[in-house]
Amino acid sequence: MIDALFSQPNYLAAKKMLDATVVRHEAIASNIANLETPGYKRIDLAPSFSTELQRACAGGSAEQIAAVQPALAVDASAVATSRDGNTVSLENELTQLNQNALEHSLQTQLVTRSLVQLRMAITGNAA
Repeated sequence: MIDALFSQPNYLAAKKMLDATVVRHEAIASNIANLETPGYKRIDLAPSFSTELQRACAGGSAEQIAAVQPALAVDASAVATSRDGNTVSLENELTQLNQNALEHSLQTQLVTRSLVQLRMAITGNAA
């Protein structure tokens, strides 16, 4: 019974998006750490993740959503701003970090709301 609650497509999609923000945070941390590494190429969440997740959500299948995994890839749109070939911009990374923190907060609230509703259904109160 409880397994069915945790395999709802909306809940799984929110968890996948939460996973994606964690992976993107790791990428941003790596990019900032390699800010001055010659030839380093900026990495980010693979663009295919969003497309795959949207397709899986449109299908409405919990199995399809569960199969989608966030992964990292080299950011092909990043351009080298210095002679050493490094494609990381500190300003861009800090902006991405702030945006990612907001997305993480939103996704955490969505997942938490589902758990609070489950607690309320079991106990009869939200606290």
